[in-house]
Order: sequence, then structure tokens, then C-alpha cells
Amino acid sequence: MATLIPILLLITFAGFIIYILKGGNIMVGFFVMAILWSIIGQIPFDKAVQKVFAEPALNYGPTIIYIAFGSWFGRVLVDSGIAPAISEATKKVGKKRPLIAAILIVLVTAFIFVSAYGVGSVIAIGVILLPIMLSLGIPRDIALTAFVMSIGAPMYINVVLFNQIKAFFPNAVYGGQYLIFGWTAMTIQLIAVIIFLVLHRKKFTQENVDSNLKIIGETQQDSESRPIPKIAFIAPIIPVVMNMVFGWDAIPGLTLATLFAIAVTGNMKGYKNFVDFLNSTIQKAIGDIAGLIMFLMALVMFAGAAQLNAVRFQHVFSLILPHDHLILAIVFGVLAPLALFRGPLHVWGAGAATAAVLSGTGLFNDAFLLPLLFVPALLAVSTGITQSWNVWGLDYMKVQSKDLLKRGVPIMWFVSIINEVLVYYFFG
Repeated sequence: MATLIPILLLITFAGFIIYILKGGNIMVGFFVMAILWSIIGQIPFDKAVQKVFAEPALNYGPTIIYIAFGSWFGRVLVDSGIAPAISEATKKVGKKRPLIAAILIVLVTAFIFVSAYGVGSVIAIGVILLPIMLSLGIPRDIALTAFVMSIGAPMYINVVLFNQIKAFFPNAVYGGQYLIFGWTAMTIQLIAVIIFLVLHRKKFTQENVDSNLKIIGETQQDSESRPIPKIAFIAPIIPVVMNMVFGWDAIPGLTLATLFAIAVTGNMKGYKNFVDFLNSTIQKAIGDIAGLIMFLMALVMFAGAAQLNAVRFQHVFSLILPHDHLILAIVFGVLAPLALFRGPLHVWGAGAATAAVLSGTGLFNDAFLLPLLFVPALLAVSTGITQSWNVWGLDYMKVQSKDLLKRGVPIMWFVSIINEVLVYYFFG
């Protein structure tokens, strides 16, 4: 029985991966897997109710608060006019120097998503920036690839996403050594995106601008956004600065940045106007993340079942896993594409079991394991076709999935290997 149970757990795990690859609903898959691993792992009923379905969901409450505040901040950036104003300032460079403008768009995108989060924020920013990229003569597939990789880069330091993965590694700390690593890894990825644009610069041509814009249902127009004070442009960086300089938690940092954005854009003028703007942005922000929250609830339930079964894999992992931190980091870098399609290295996919089991074995500390698994997960976040905002981008830009994978995965694979070496350097 001691041998049979791990085999059955692995069989269901393989079935879950196949289910995902065939387009199954991931939230349902995680919930069913939580039940199956509780039954197969012979977890007592009362213990399963408490440790698999109750405590993980309840303990995840603080992370949901981070997600809510991050989504609200992203919505305020858009609805207050700050994000469109930053985009408009970028667009003005584009007519004479399209490559410089494209690079600026990459940097602007990364700058915004240092703190903003959520598919709603991505869509709101994307419908502004992607048509600008097309108006520069950039082909649709190249524009989309650069855009989504630019969103993925700042996720290393995005406190909302960090707190999601921290559910697997509760002893990891956002701050100090991790932030130095995060900024470095983000920079590596952004450099790769810029090199990607430079290598494809000869494909930037004005000949296809009108047709590409027509395909996505947009037209060239010189629309003037309402005047926004330049001081407002610092809003996206406020939460990170407050953490690095004063040690603030993300919630007060995001709150300060949100209120600052509302105030400097004139949306606090008049009590009724302020309350209406507040209610509108909050309602949109919560609606943007409703599906994500239920998905994460199912995910942490499965993670709870996986952690309770971790002891069954401890002997196997101790035999097959390299105990040398550098070798393990390089292996994860080389195997990083296994995070695609919510595979075994994607912590918000089948990799939830990998993370839970690795954490449960006690072979490595949380400070090392979190970035170790974050790197391949961000490969999938940046270029995977199961990431919600990437799916939206493919549909909006009328780009085929294979084109995003063909252009994005090789770059992110190379970035992942470099960043895994950085994981060893900072935490090994």
C-alpha cells in the first residue's frame, strides 16, 4: 500500500495534466483533484474537511485582499486617466522613431504593472497600448509578444502575485534580498524584450498599419486625453518605493498610491464626484477578479491535499532531486517550458503539487524554493496560452496561439535559465 498510493497519486496527477491540455476547466480540475488526493491519500474525513477545504481557503483571505487592492489600483490608473496619459506621452515619440517608441511602450507597460494587477487592468491598458504599437508599424504577433512579456517582467516584484505564490512558501519574505533579486530578474527579462524588438525592427513598416488596425477593429486617430499632471506618473511606483524605503506592507502602499492617483487627477473634487468615482472603480475592480478568486480557492484546496500527501513522496524526491542548489536551479531553468499549459512547473497549474510536495519534504528552505518555482511560472505567465490576459490578447489582436508560443517561448526559456542562476546566486 505504501508503494501503491504514490503511484495512484501520480496517475491522477498525469490525468489532471492531460485534462488541462485538452482545455478542461482548471478550477473544476483543482477541486476534483483535492477530493481525489484526499481519498487516495487516505486522509481521515474530518481532517480533510478541516485541513484541505476549510483552513487553506480561510488562510488565503489576506492574499485575496492583496489581489483586490491591486486590481482596484489598476482600475484607478485607467479610469483616472493616468495610464492613457502615460501612453499618449509615449505615442508622441513614435512617429519619427518607432523602435524607440516601442521600447518606451515596453518600459511603460512594465512600470504600470509593478503594482497594478488583474486581467481587467491588462485589458484596460492593452486596448490603449496595443493599437499604438500597431500604429508604429509593428506586426500584430510581434506587438502582442512584446506586450505580454512586458507584463510578465514586473511580476517578479508585483506584491499581489508574490503573495499568491507565498501560499506555498509561507516563510518567504517580500523585501530585502528578494527585492534585489526581483528587480534584477525583471531587468533581465526587459532587456530580452528590448533585444527582441531590435532584432525585428526591420519588420516595422507603415505599409500594413491601416490593415492591422482594421483587423482588430481600430483606426488611426489623434485623440487627446484630458490633461493629467506629470506628478501623477509616479503613482505606479509608489507601493514598491514605500516597501523598499519604509518597509510598508502592500495594503497601505497600494491605498496611498490609489488615493494619490485619485487626488492629483481631480477625482476628489466634490464629495459626490469622489464617492461616485470610488464606487465605480471598486465595482469594476472586484468584477475583474471574481473568477480569479474562486480559481485560487480551488487551487489552495488542492495544495492542502498535496501537502498532506507530501510525506509519501519524500523518499522518492530525496533520491531523484539534486541536493546541490546550483544543479537544481539549472535543471529548473532547462525544464522551465514544462510550466506551459499549466504543467508540472506552473504553481497555478499542475505545478501546485510540485510546489506543495517540495515544500513539504523540508529539503530546501522557502526563501530558495519560492523564486525557484516563480521563474518557470513567469515563463508561462509571460507567453503561455492558458494565462487569462494572454488569451484575451490573442483574441483582440487576432494572433494565432502558435505564433505567440513560437516568438515568446524561446526568449523566455533563455531568460528563465539566466534567472534560475540568479536564484542560486541570491538564495543558494
